[in-house]
Amino acid sequence: MKHPENRLQDNSQDDPRTRIEAILGAHPVVLFMKGEPAQPMCGFSAATVGVLNSLVSEYETVNVLEDEPIRQGIKEYGNWPTIPQLYIRGELVGGSDVVSEMFNNGQLHELLGLPAPDRTPPEITVTDEAAAILRDAVEAREGVALRLEISTTFQANLSMAPVAGHEIQAETNGLVIYMDLGTAQRANGVTIETVQAPQGVAFRIDNPNAPHQVRAMTVRELQALMESGDSFHLFDVRTTAEREIAVINESQLLDQNSIDTIGQLPEDATLVFYCHTGTRSQAAAERFAAQGFAQVYNVVGGIEAWSQEIDPSVPQY
Repeated sequence: MKHPENRLQDNSQDDPRTRIEAILGAHPVVLFMKGEPAQPMCGFSAATVGVLNSLVSEYETVNVLEDEPIRQGIKEYGNWPTIPQLYIRGELVGGSDVVSEMFNNGQLHELLGLPAPDRTPPEITVTDEAAAILRDAVEAREGVALRLEISTTFQANLSMAPVAGHEIQAETNGLVIYMDLGTAQRANGVTIETVQAPQGVAFRIDNPNAPHQVRAMTVRELQALMESGDSFHLFDVRTTAEREIAVINESQLLDQNSIDTIGQLPEDATLVFYCHTGTRSQAAAERFAAQGFAQVYNVVGGIEAWSQEIDPSVPQY
């Protein structure tokens, strides 16, 4: 199980450039991002974290949302206008798109001193009915190919898109399926079939590699769990400032210390996450489910629902 570093830097009187140079000098791999590895606050940061987690067990991160001088300073330091930014041995690699491209063509592995990636096409099964529909779709459109994408949280998607050139190709049932390296690593054994949906025929992608799914928990179910005496771990995915306004008793902040604690828990431990309304906690819960934990829950409605339905003394904000 991976435990990326995420120590916030001390906000000293040094100027941002001095602090950035100190961070880069102290750590070989540094990601300046929005949020933390367990709770990225933008899709680009989440994608970059997913790539790094697949390659290295430790790296330093700096949450620019909690450090405005660094947020602006890092843009000027590397003359790169967006976040996230990945640095390796003090040199700017780039943002999410660059990191993804370098991951797919093997350059990122080389920079990190890792062996070249295995580009063996995964075994994919497409049923006859699904293959017939997909072949017709490919033939009807020029300049595009059938593309399979499986995200780091194992969300799968089929689409038609131009070929970029770095894709891995899997041939099955008269089809050529193009995918990036990360998808290929998560796709072995996938079955693509058709199902009847209200709007007509749809595709279902069954992936045996997918982790356990996050389960929804209502605030009343959380209250019952708290009163049952059963063992569970309740994590607050909000900020420290939000916890000062309102908090559910028995919860602990999801910070680096609690992330390290989770890493020591058995995979059948019950993990429950909440935030303000349930969105941020869903994302955090999905990441721990992806690490192999089987009993992962997200509190629907978050602390807002807790205040409305369970404990009115908890302030709403």
